[in-house]
Parts: sequence; structure tokens; C-alpha cells
Amino acid sequence: MNILLIGAGGREHALALAIAKSPLLTRLFVAPGNPGTEAIACNTPLDAADHAAIVAFCRVEKIDLVVVGPEAPLVAGLVDDLAEAGVAAFGPTKEAARLEGSKGFTKDLCREYGIPTAAYERFSDAGDAKRYVRAKGAPIVVKADGLAAGKGVIVAATIAEAEAAIDAIFGGAFGAAGAEVVIEDFLEGEEASFFALCDGKRALAFASAQDHKRVGEGDTGANTGGMGAYSPAPIMTDDISARVMRDIVEPALRGMNARKTPFRGVLFAGLMITSDGPQLIEFNARFGDPETQAMLPRLDEDLLPLLLASANGNLPAGPVKLKNIAALTVVCAANGYPDAPTRGTEIRGLERAAALPGVTITHAGTKRDGARLLADGGRVLNVTAVAGDIAAARQRAYAAVDLLDWPGGFHRRDIGWRAVKENPHA
Repeated sequence: MNILLIGAGGREHALALAIAKSPLLTRLFVAPGNPGTEAIACNTPLDAADHAAIVAFCRVEKIDLVVVGPEAPLVAGLVDDLAEAGVAAFGPTKEAARLEGSKGFTKDLCREYGIPTAAYERFSDAGDAKRYVRAKGAPIVVKADGLAAGKGVIVAATIAEAEAAIDAIFGGAFGAAGAEVVIEDFLEGEEASFFALCDGKRALAFASAQDHKRVGEGDTGANTGGMGAYSPAPIMTDDISARVMRDIVEPALRGMNARKTPFRGVLFAGLMITSDGPQLIEFNARFGDPETQAMLPRLDEDLLPLLLASANGNLPAGPVKLKNIAALTVVCAANGYPDAPTRGTEIRGLERAAALPGVTITHAGTKRDGARLLADGGRVLNVTAVAGDIAAARQRAYAAVDLLDWPGGFHRRDIGWRAVKENPHA
């Protein structure tokens, strides 16, 4: 089979590594890819926003399946345009991708189908939003409605912080994503990420992970796209996972079917595990980044048939086969991230770090300059290690990170702290 993978980040490098293992694969193309994917696939300079060019490429190269990595092309309707051209694609249609593209849409779906989530209201006027905040009090959560690269959520500890967030969102801090805000109650608990493959009719539990969104250690500082992750998330017990499928994922699929916009692809539920059980924070319509880098090394079966089955509407009964191991990913980011990352600094020691047992390094924001590897983004590299438990995977990952020679970057030293603190043998 000929496969085209859309994207350029660490998630796409991890997906490419998994797809490349499949005996079904004939050729793998990645558009545009990165210096990591070029070692296992054919990078091709396609623009994800140029749907006509992607369709034309699929015809020329006889592509059997397009796997869409990032959220923006999904929300922009790439899958719809591929379907119209007769090209199979893994990922939801434009209307189904509203589960990620509009937080207000998702909250309304939750209200209609009884999906447990924080109480909320939607606003298109700053004054109304501020009056609501003053009436509710703090802490409170303010969200830009649309896509904001994982940075459009502000957990405000005070009313003043909430009002400043409202002004920032309506003032254009997140562009078109801030045309509307969603304000919701603050939930107490532990966050986790849960992924399910969907074929439009049914869902198959995939894996769990826990992300570290804040830029600073101790979960402090600005929100980011994610500074590290580990899988599985210990808090996602069999009972909690079953409740998430029953109370959150399956009602969402029913709701989307009732709207005649069935969801196919991977449904990523961002959760808060509260004293009352799992509550939905948000849905995403694609694999997470960096959660994917931590989940896929645990997969104990061929990924490609699962992606095909999702796209074709015939997922197996399951369950997905996972190795009884843990994986932990540390994100190495450029100095200045997330505000103004410094580009062009050289990274050395990659081969030495990647040679450690159980370690895989995926590229997220890099470029080649002859023989030199340079930083070319905010989140630049992902260092993933597998081991028997999270504590051992963490030790391996940081041993590899310490072999990198990159003064122009930084990373958190506490990825996995919660799991290791609560259970040193997690």
C-alpha cells in the first residue's frame, strides 16, 4: 500500500515510525515531513492547506490512504475533499472535526447527551463574559472557542486574571479562534488523556497518557502544546477507562451520528478525573502531541490495519493489543518557547543519545543545514524511552536527554513526577 502522512511534527515522526513497520506498506510519503521522517519515508513538499495539490499527488502516486496528523487540515475539510476525489483518509470530516474546532459546539453536545463536563456558558461579547465571571467567582476557566495550538485555555485564579484573559482573547491574541469564548467552572482532580479509534459507528479504546502542558517544572508557567507525556496514565484504571467509553466517548459518537456527521478517526478525550469520576475537559479530533510519541511504542500490533479499518468503517471488536510496558517522552524546546523560540541553534549528540537501549528520538521542529541539525521551531525534539515501569522509563529518557549537546534548548526535569511520586514502581 502507498500511504501519505500529512504533518511535520513529532507526532507525525512517531506515526511514520509505526506505519513503516507494517508489512502492508509499499511506499510511505510524508508531507512535508522533517529531518527525522526523511530517514524512513519520502518527504514531499506539499502544503496541507493546498487540498487540490494533495489530491493531485494522491492520484499520481496512487495513494491508498492519507493519514492526517494535525488538527488544522481536518477542521479545514481536507478529508472531505479527499473523499470527493475517491481517496480514503484517516480522520474526521470538517463537520465532525468541530468536536475540536469549536469548544462551544462540544460543550453543547455534552449538554444534550448528558456527557459529564464542567458547567459553562458561551459568549461573543466581552462585557457579558466579564459579568458572568464576576457572578461566578474564581478560580474559573476561560477558553478561546477555536483552534489555538493548545494555548487558548486560561485557568484564572482570580477575577482579574479571568477578565484579562477575556480581553486578550477578544483582542486577537488567538486570531479567529477568539471570536467567541467559553467560560466554564474550574474542576478539581487529575488530568489524563484517553484515545479511542472510531469508525463512524463504534469506538475502540486505544490507550491512555498523561501530558504536561505547563512550560515550567511543578506545572507552572504558560500553557504549551505539551512538554512531555507518559503512557499509560496510572489513574486510568480499567474501571475509569470503561466509564470514559460508556459515559463520554460512546454518547459523543451517538450525538455525531444523530447530526448525520459520523466521526471517523481518533477521538482524543482530555479528561479531569474528579471525586465524582471522569469529566470531559475537551475533545480533540486527532492523535495528541506528545502523547502519541509515548503511546505508539507500547502498541503490540500493526497500526496500519487499524487506521484503514477506521477509515473504511469496519474496526475490529478489539481490544487493541498493547505491550505491558511504560513509555515516557521528554520534549526539548528552543529557548524562548512558548513566546518567542530562538531558531537556528545547532543540536549535537543526537546519534549518541538515540543509541541508548529503549530510546527513540523523534523530530518536531528541526531542519538540516548540510551536516548540521538546527532548531527550527518551538518544540524541537522528543526523547522517548520504554521500560518496565514509568520510573525506569523516566530514568532512561533523561539519561538520553543528558547526552544531547544543545545550549540553545531547555526541557523540564520532572516529566512523570505525579506517577513516580504516587508509585515509585509505576
